[in-house]
Amino acid sequence: MSAHRRKTTAPGHRLSRRRRLGRTLLITGCALAVMAGGGAWYLYRDLASGIGSSKALKGAQKSTSGDVNVLLMGLDSRKDQNGEDLPDDVLDKLHAGGSDIGGYNANTLILLHVPGDGGQAKAFSIPRDDFVDIPGHGKDKIKKAYGLAKEKRREQLVAQGVGDRRQLEREGREAGRKAEIETVRNFLGVPIDHFAELNLAGFYHLAEALGGVPVCLNKPVKDRYSGADFPAGPQTLNGQQALAFVRQRHGLARGDLDRTKRQQAFLAGATKKLNSAGTFTDPVKLMKLIDTAKQDVVTDEGWDLLSFVKQAKNLSGGKVHFTTLPIEGFGRNHGEDINVVDDMKIKRLIAEQIGPKAPPSPSTPGAASSSAPPGPSSGSSGSSTPPASPAPTPTSGATDGGGIPCVD
Repeated sequence: MSAHRRKTTAPGHRLSRRRRLGRTLLITGCALAVMAGGGAWYLYRDLASGIGSSKALKGAQKSTSGDVNVLLMGLDSRKDQNGEDLPDDVLDKLHAGGSDIGGYNANTLILLHVPGDGGQAKAFSIPRDDFVDIPGHGKDKIKKAYGLAKEKRREQLVAQGVGDRRQLEREGREAGRKAEIETVRNFLGVPIDHFAELNLAGFYHLAEALGGVPVCLNKPVKDRYSGADFPAGPQTLNGQQALAFVRQRHGLARGDLDRTKRQQAFLAGATKKLNSAGTFTDPVKLMKLIDTAKQDVVTDEGWDLLSFVKQAKNLSGGKVHFTTLPIEGFGRNHGEDINVVDDMKIKRLIAEQIGPKAPPSPSTPGAASSSAPPGPSSGSSGSSTPPASPAPTPTSGATDGGGIPCVD
């Protein structure tokens, strides 16, 4: 009788035990996942706290409807975040000359717009020589806003008796960031929600951390100034090659305007490599990248980078539409070549592409006025050429089939 009962009830008991075991394993797995996630989050917070942080956007107007505008600033500086010269061996690899070259010009300025509704992201490159209003300075090349404000702040601090080099560097750079952001915001007429600043060595270190960045060239190039020496077609560049790639302007038909396309292609390639390498889903790889970024990157205080990185993983594979903002022609100002731009045309273009405008800063009540070609000035030839770029220059259309723009 008992044997019969064991025969008829044992399968049910075994099934129940299997269910309990499965339930236990599921609960245990969930607990481990939570613990692992918590550990990864703790590690992320620890590493992210080491990335340079800035208050340059404190109190600034923000975008609405979940949209995010990020200003990417690449400094042409041969110094680290403390103002110290980069080591000679690093400068040699960068093929970028001595530490006294370049100053603090923002030679790379890209506004990345990520819609809150999940629509296509758009990136707008601002040519570095655009002649615009710089708050507190007057008209000059947009790239100079950073360096001019930094030097002005340094002089003020020195006059107050401050002699600590690191304090001078830190406060000077904060002034530079605020001025560059305000200049771009007034020029484009939109809020800037976040920014990321990358020094010259950052392109090198990023490419090295990724194990190379894929790019595509329409034709072979060779330039002794930047060190660029590449064949035509798709290829993967190491750190030294990547820096030469984004810095080349000699030998390109449109000079700096073509260089902006190189910068766009580098970003597209880097994002693709991030995604394809599983960096966004591999905590170890993600932490390694963040750890690398600590030496080269500064972002605005309070930016939740992890959330943005998760969002940014959807920006690869040709999903970002890149555009170089148009210029009206070329001119001269105090002996320097400049790009003549139409402020109102730029604002209209941006408003049509990404939505409502931000009001001009109180410090620049005339920021919305159009920039007419400058007349002759001291040391100026007063010459200009016919319009060189009457319309925005998109670069997202031609790709190598893998979401990477092929550029000249």
